[in-house]
Amino acid sequence: MLLQLQPAKLIKRYKRFLADIEFTNGEQTTIHCANTGAMKGCAEPGDTVWYSTSANAKRKYPFSWEITVSKDEHFICVNTLRANQLVEEALHKDLITELSGFNLLQREVKYGNENSRIDFLARYNDAPDTYIEVKSVTLLESGHGYFPDAVTTRGQKHLRELMDMVAQGHRAVLLFAVLHTGINDIAAADHVDPTYAKLLKEAQQAGVEIIAYKAEFSLKKGELNISLDEKVPFITR
Repeated sequence: MLLQLQPAKLIKRYKRFLADIEFTNGEQTTIHCANTGAMKGCAEPGDTVWYSTSANAKRKYPFSWEITVSKDEHFICVNTLRANQLVEEALHKDLITELSGFNLLQREVKYGNENSRIDFLARYNDAPDTYIEVKSVTLLESGHGYFPDAVTTRGQKHLRELMDMVAQGHRAVLLFAVLHTGINDIAAADHVDPTYAKLLKEAQQAGVEIIAYKAEFSLKKGELNISLDEKVPFITR
């Protein structure tokens, strides 16, 4: 994925979807933040942010916060919309070996008993349909990555739906897209959402597969290339 970006300094994030930034010339503006999570460690005042610019003249906030470069010089993709785009690109390039070989890939397919949509449904000629739920990971604590970074009833629902798909004879995969260069393994954040952590363990025991792949970032003269191609371990505790 190639993005054209510009840098600025973060002043503050607020109202979940907004952030104030300062340009290199000292002027300030408000940008859109496509992230509903807590963004702990990803939105510290003074961090360098890289933003994209929309060509849609009707947008109230034409700039979108894409990347944070932390004071530790870690790259963090805070735009959660990018996770599914990166996964789709990786799937079509066969970078996620556990999911290669499909003959049809569908997005946002309705399924389950709780009015859900699966991120991707992969269909194979000689294997069960595979339901793939994608979650972006940006929470780094004590050298380890964790999900979620806030209580997520929606995420809990998705785990129940995936377990139900396994019970029906399908294949179900929870795919963590690690979008933080400082994260080299991931575990359930039972200190953040113990209910989710408990359900995740139950889902794994029920046959839901858990896979984690990490993004690689390359930034040159405002052009950012991101690819999801490095497998990292999921740690069961």
